[in-house]
Amino acid sequence: MEVRSENSIQVRSDKFPSTVIPRTRLQVWFFRVCSSILLWTCLVHIVAVAELWHPRLLTGFTSRISWITRPPLRLQHSLHSPPPLVPSRYYRSNGFLKVSCNGGLNQMRAAICDMVTVARLLNLTLVVPELDKKSFWADPSDFEDIFDVRHFIDSLRDEVRIVRRLPKRFSSKYGFEAFQMPPVSWSNEKYYLEQILPLFSKHKVVHFNRTDTRLANNGIPLALQKLRCRVNFQGLKFTSQIETLGLKLVRILQEKGPFVALHLRYEMDMLAFSGCTHGCTVEEAEELKRLRFVMFEADRYAYPWWREKEIVSEERRQQGLCPLTPEEATLVLQALGFTKETQIYIASGEIYGSERRLAPLRAAFPRIVKKETLLDPAELQQFQNHSSQMAALDFMVTLASNTFIPTYDGNMAKVVEGHRRYLGFKKSILPDRKKLVELLDLHQNGTLPWNDFALAVRQAHEKRMGQPFHRRIIPDKPKEEDYFYANPQECLCEGTGCEDVLDPGKSSKVTMTAGEQL
Repeated sequence: MEVRSENSIQVRSDKFPSTVIPRTRLQVWFFRVCSSILLWTCLVHIVAVAELWHPRLLTGFTSRISWITRPPLRLQHSLHSPPPLVPSRYYRSNGFLKVSCNGGLNQMRAAICDMVTVARLLNLTLVVPELDKKSFWADPSDFEDIFDVRHFIDSLRDEVRIVRRLPKRFSSKYGFEAFQMPPVSWSNEKYYLEQILPLFSKHKVVHFNRTDTRLANNGIPLALQKLRCRVNFQGLKFTSQIETLGLKLVRILQEKGPFVALHLRYEMDMLAFSGCTHGCTVEEAEELKRLRFVMFEADRYAYPWWREKEIVSEERRQQGLCPLTPEEATLVLQALGFTKETQIYIASGEIYGSERRLAPLRAAFPRIVKKETLLDPAELQQFQNHSSQMAALDFMVTLASNTFIPTYDGNMAKVVEGHRRYLGFKKSILPDRKKLVELLDLHQNGTLPWNDFALAVRQAHEKRMGQPFHRRIIPDKPKEEDYFYANPQECLCEGTGCEDVLDPGKSSKVTMTAGEQL
């Protein structure tokens, strides 16, 4: 009689016809684990294949097991997993919009946001924008050298269809010539719908050969204003090379404590552009004048007024139209309460006059650093002679800084100001240059003592530190209005409490003292 227990297994052989060997608990456990793993692996593969064939078929079931099959959020980021694609917006395209952006990095950045918005309004297919290569800066960078083009296309696919290049049938190789034109500056929705859209039914491809400030600051539907923000804050992502080095710069600075990003726009191109020569030698003033005409020849459309009149530097300075000099910036920083211990990052290119002009600033603030001093030359080599890529590194640092101070309200200053508002109204001290020039001259000629000068500077900037406020609207004078990208108020809050946030009378007062300098 053969007896078998639950935990036994029968083994037969010629030598032992019928031998019963007891199972151990370890063998049972091992068998069950292996079986479970095998079954679970098969299940996961079946689900994956099923989702490829019919993505919606197993939605309910896969959601129940997603917590197992999907890695935690932090792990996803560490593995650089791409975010899930948003559903494409299907629409009948009215044609292809080709654009050539002009200017520096941040002027082109704003233009790209505007052009995506125009494409959405007119139901167009947008070709990845071309970047300026013909201006004075002569930067050979293409869009994909600065921005993550795949992310740009994918992140906006629910709004606009974006392609890398025109279809072959619209190539000049096949004799096709796109209709070229610069849209009218500061134009609203009505202009694009009534005057631009009909052009596509005739030409199929329209090429905007200038894109700076071609969309109005105000009078644009809320949905389009929010799209401008979405492109700017989410769609335009720097390449991995730029982001990696930019984050390294930020990490180095933050490890040394809080820091100020000083956008010292005392560079050769800006001085030539503005006609400002305060503090320069006679020889330097002549050099800048010659350069101004070189820039005019490089881009006649941008500066047509340069040959119409002689620029008087001191008049422009008194009107607040000149960037602060390094010497002026030194006094202003000291008046605002910054001390020798303050870490200052110079966000700019080569300062005109080099170390000679930086000497007073460096003497007052020994902890001055630049990307060139924080990084190994080999790390910056790939970005040399690419001014827009170098500007992208500075852009990342200015966003991360504890305090941002621009010495001129150019495109970078405005775009960074608006981005810092979007990030939670981070402190940005925006110099009132017209008032500052008046105070600086009074102090330097001995009329205004230091304590009175410092107090006046602080009082003049109490409400110029990036607090919430409404954009200024000036009917029929769009150039004098507040710039949309400096204060994208439509994108800074949600819900019915927005008026409370944007009302300057209700915003918290920021007082600048030596003890609260950052």
